[in-house]
Amino acid sequence: MPFVSTRDDVDLYVKDWEGGDGPTVVLIHGWPLSADSWDPVAHALAGQGHRVLAYDRRGFGRSDQPWDGYDYDSLADDLADVLEQAGVDDGAVLIGFSMGGGEVARYMSRHGGKDVAAAALVSSVVPYMLQTADNPDGVPQATFDEMTKGILEDRPAFMQTFAKQFFGQGVISRPVSQGVLDWFWRLSMQAGLKPTLACAEAFASTDFRPDLSAFDVPTLVIHGTSDAIVPVAMGRNAARGIAKSQLVEYDDAPHGLFVTEQDRLIGDLLSFVSDI
Repeated sequence: MPFVSTRDDVDLYVKDWEGGDGPTVVLIHGWPLSADSWDPVAHALAGQGHRVLAYDRRGFGRSDQPWDGYDYDSLADDLADVLEQAGVDDGAVLIGFSMGGGEVARYMSRHGGKDVAAAALVSSVVPYMLQTADNPDGVPQATFDEMTKGILEDRPAFMQTFAKQFFGQGVISRPVSQGVLDWFWRLSMQAGLKPTLACAEAFASTDFRPDLSAFDVPTLVIHGTSDAIVPVAMGRNAARGIAKSQLVEYDDAPHGLFVTEQDRLIGDLLSFVSDI
């Protein structure tokens, strides 16, 4: 099952790793990457007996690049179509990283959390990224405007800089190799320009606060305290708004936890999934 065709005829590339008969885990990647960014986590989960699904969001990786459908209602419908066509009928665990956390939240509200036993939000944009009068912990609109400008002017250069911010790479602090930065850049450049821009607008402006009450399953929230992309306040606010949540903060960790804190993240996710 390398591809799933959505209700609006978009082909999504899906990895389906049959690790065993444990609960199915569905991994939803962040912007501007693809399912490949989850590989070490997927490998570990499958190795412990879980079926693992990871798919490329529409517009990214090997999936189709339609002109529209980058709002979170459409993206949540994509997730629903993946689950249905993959035959997931009960007890799945949804894990969303960064932008992917939004798909989890909107799926829980729009599709009633169908067949979901637990959820995890890692460095997630939930509940609301944009700074407003009633959301002072958010990111100013000017920051997103600068992102759009940078992408339009020189997307390859923008993504090189963004990769360093993503992993907390600085003059002194070098938590990842040049190889990792190059890998990030390659994945980011597989996406289409329109999907890259449209999804950035979606995660910047979508208010998931009304979706939080739909989380009626155990939910693990993981966030790095030095995240320069999605402030740690997002994780704290999500945990406060989700009734059955557990918040785990990684001290001094950046946004890209799946690389910089790989062993700890895998351990925490394995422990969480094994308790379901």
